[in-house]
Amino acid sequence: MNAIPVLQSIAPLAVTADLWFVDIWGVMHDGVRPYASSVAACEAFRRQGGTILLVTNSPRPRESVALQLDGIGVARSAYDGIVSSGDVSRSLIEEWAGEPILHIGPERDLPVFANLQATPGAGVADAAVAVCTGLYDDEKETPADYAHMLANLKSRDVPMICANPDQKVERGGRLIYCAGAIARAYEALGGNVSYAGKPFQPIYDLALELGGDTRGKPVAKDRVLAIGDGVSTDIAGAANFGIRSVFIASGVDVKTGEDIGDAAARLFASASSQPIAVMNSFSW
Repeated sequence: MNAIPVLQSIAPLAVTADLWFVDIWGVMHDGVRPYASSVAACEAFRRQGGTILLVTNSPRPRESVALQLDGIGVARSAYDGIVSSGDVSRSLIEEWAGEPILHIGPERDLPVFANLQATPGAGVADAAVAVCTGLYDDEKETPADYAHMLANLKSRDVPMICANPDQKVERGGRLIYCAGAIARAYEALGGNVSYAGKPFQPIYDLALELGGDTRGKPVAKDRVLAIGDGVSTDIAGAANFGIRSVFIASGVDVKTGEDIGDAAARLFASASSQPIAVMNSFSW
């Protein structure tokens, strides 16, 4: 494998794209504060005529994600729109309208059910489907805490909808578990899981459609660039969808103090999905 280029600036690639799909957590913020260089890079791309969609595995609908970004301090001038795993999940959830639904996740994720006929409220013993948006307390819990619950669900072959395929994210320098980790644990037991977000195609189809609507005409895939910090989500998803990607280093896949070139060699040496460039940080 030839060495993947290490970029200090995204600017040289800006002229090769009309539309960016930018990951949020780990690229635009760390869960606590925004990355100023990322916000500035997005604003610069938009000033020269580019369109930016924040494409996220957040289990919340886009309106709720926007409010969360406001609270963290990510300026709305950095993006044109948002496509979330929560948006895509809602159609999967609505198919279970009228059935007892177990929600696995914190109360802050309840907007994913807003205005749906399908509503949560079932317990483990009577659920027809489980909708996992995360851990009940991701500051303290791990997937091991859910072993008994998952075993009970599997004993009745209850299907699961995973509204956030991420397994871990970095929050203020700490790695925390996400819904994807619960879903993977359930699959390991033989459980049936449906996924909505990255790296799966539905979220990319929706993002490409919204990008075309925003620009007023369809956008060719060779004019789309995905920017993210997740090897198995952002980079793999972009490759599967047939678009280019740039990998941004974060604590999710890059070790503390590890050289980005060394990290790229380790992460992508035998991977079928490779970015066209890697960066220590997302900057213009």
